[in-house]
Amino acid sequence: MPTLNKIGTAIRGRQDPIPVDPALRSLRTALTLFFALDGLLFAGWVVRIPAIKEQTGASAGDLGLALLGVSAGAVATMTVTGRLCHRFGSHPVTVAAGALMSLGIALPPLTHSALALGLVLLVFGAAYGGINVAMNSAAVDLVAALRRPVMPSFHAAFSLGGMLGAGLGGLVAGQLSATRHLLLLTVIGLVVSAAAGRTLLAHPAPRAERRAPASASGSGAGHGRRLVAVFGLIALCDAYGEGALADWGALHLQQDLGARAGLAAVGYSVFALTMTLGRLTGTVLLERLGQTRTLVAGGAAAAVGMLLGSLAPTVWAALVGFAVTGFGLANIFPVAIGRAGELAGPSGVATASTFGYGGMLLGPPAIGFLAETWSLPLALTTVAALAGTAAAIAYGTRNVVRAAAR
Repeated sequence: MPTLNKIGTAIRGRQDPIPVDPALRSLRTALTLFFALDGLLFAGWVVRIPAIKEQTGASAGDLGLALLGVSAGAVATMTVTGRLCHRFGSHPVTVAAGALMSLGIALPPLTHSALALGLVLLVFGAAYGGINVAMNSAAVDLVAALRRPVMPSFHAAFSLGGMLGAGLGGLVAGQLSATRHLLLLTVIGLVVSAAAGRTLLAHPAPRAERRAPASASGSGAGHGRRLVAVFGLIALCDAYGEGALADWGALHLQQDLGARAGLAAVGYSVFALTMTLGRLTGTVLLERLGQTRTLVAGGAAAAVGMLLGSLAPTVWAALVGFAVTGFGLANIFPVAIGRAGELAGPSGVATASTFGYGGMLLGPPAIGFLAETWSLPLALTTVAALAGTAAAIAYGTRNVVRAAAR
């Protein structure tokens, strides 16, 4: 009888739909709101950086040092958040981090020096790092309970929130001061945290079996940690490209290809849009291809796209390359983070997130250094190289990953 069922499933080409518990549906909605809130708040802060710079009177160098507060706070908090999730649960930590991030975004406009700005950005960065680990940990457990690879949909919500935050910031920049704009985001954030947080606090995270728990002893734990590190490296390769394109894509179009400022600005928008679309369709892609093929295909597509984007002789060809790169990179980070969480729970998410965030920090300065040594187009080919590396790592470790999944 089991054999006949398998044959029937193969003939239909898909599995019968699995009834979804209404509580799991509610949890998915609440977590989606937190992912969107994360993107909304972070983008809202980024678009007001010029106004904050003017307010504090900071030089470009001083502002750069102050902005390191976000990175330092995030990286320092990520590992700690994994432990907090183990102790208190990922749901309460997600709600607390969401509220803290909402409060933290109101602090930068209150500062009047680069030093004070850097200190308050430590708080904002700590909340940003904390919510990313906690909500991804909660999402990993929910994905296991739903028995569908819906992790990309959460990251699509983050991307949509970021696009909304950037768009809203652009619309109100001329009407509202940075103080009022970011205070408005604080109110929105606290309302969303309270509304969505009620659902998370009312339902504990679904229990998921870990195939290689980080707390286990012996060779199994060491093997699990190595696999988590592998997925962390894949996340790093992906995030390196995101950071590089965010900071250098427009300059490449304008400086190297002669695009007007408005058209050059479209470059990152095209990349962000196709990445969002790729994540919205990520669940279907994972169901059809599986995790390994999705990683390999995504890395290969991003490598080809970025080679075109960095070396193309015309603006329009480069924009096509940016679009392909966005589709290629779209699901690499969600799959890598999700797989690390499946293997080692919140500590796995924390480790892979730290790798990934490190890649996003490494990308822009590395591109700048290489551009000084060679040229910006050649420096941007490193994005293609690392995307190809992610595909190679995923393909090279496919048998080990498959064995761990049994």
